[in-house]
Amino acid sequence: MGFMNTLNVFLKPNKSGNATALTTLCPIINRIVDGKSSADITRERCLRLPIHEESPLAKVPNTYLARLFVLDNVFYESLPGSDSIFNFSEITSIISEKARLGALPQKDQLKSKYLVFSSNFHGDLDAYLRGMWDKWSYNDRGQQRDVRYIWENCVAFEGVTDSNSFISYMKRCQLNSALFFNGSTDDSLQEQLKALYLKQEFSKFAAANQGKSAADLQQAYRAFIEQVQPSNLSGPSWVPGQCKP
Repeated sequence: MGFMNTLNVFLKPNKSGNATALTTLCPIINRIVDGKSSADITRERCLRLPIHEESPLAKVPNTYLARLFVLDNVFYESLPGSDSIFNFSEITSIISEKARLGALPQKDQLKSKYLVFSSNFHGDLDAYLRGMWDKWSYNDRGQQRDVRYIWENCVAFEGVTDSNSFISYMKRCQLNSALFFNGSTDDSLQEQLKALYLKQEFSKFAAANQGKSAADLQQAYRAFIEQVQPSNLSGPSWVPGQCKP
């Protein structure tokens, strides 16, 4: 059994503890609307999405990180297995150009352009996708948009009318992440945001209370704990999407 197959016996695709990976490739309809391709329209809408606290993904519960982009085609930078000592395609060029071209690997070409959505989150896939459908919202040029505005130019998305059909659609477009690495802790987003807040506030507390007597430091620490409420996850805390204090 190969190394990758051995790993897949022990590793559950798309899961790392309580964290889940989601990668979807949704084919974009090949058409022109008012002089623009559906892929360009989708790309422009993705680029206009607000970021940080105003991002629609900040409203989707338990999102660790996520990104959206349009995949136009597949690319490679060099020949597989080529090096400076031995390059089979270059040796065949001694015989003829036709032989050299015949030795090159065949390029794969995508039949469609794809809207790619990649996310790491805490919890269950169905609950997360339902949260996307219910909570995704943002203001775009004076209009309130939901998740349909980004995906509406994808193939067969016109059949998505509610959270259940959205979940089914995204699962049909899903790719497995066989070697998923979770770059954060295994805690919920709410716990992680609280931890970031406490770390930042404690750094401020330590800097502000240098040189105090033991009695004064103890009094200041009690006031600090009352202020930050370590066991209260609902607040005070950082908010989803926050990138700095």
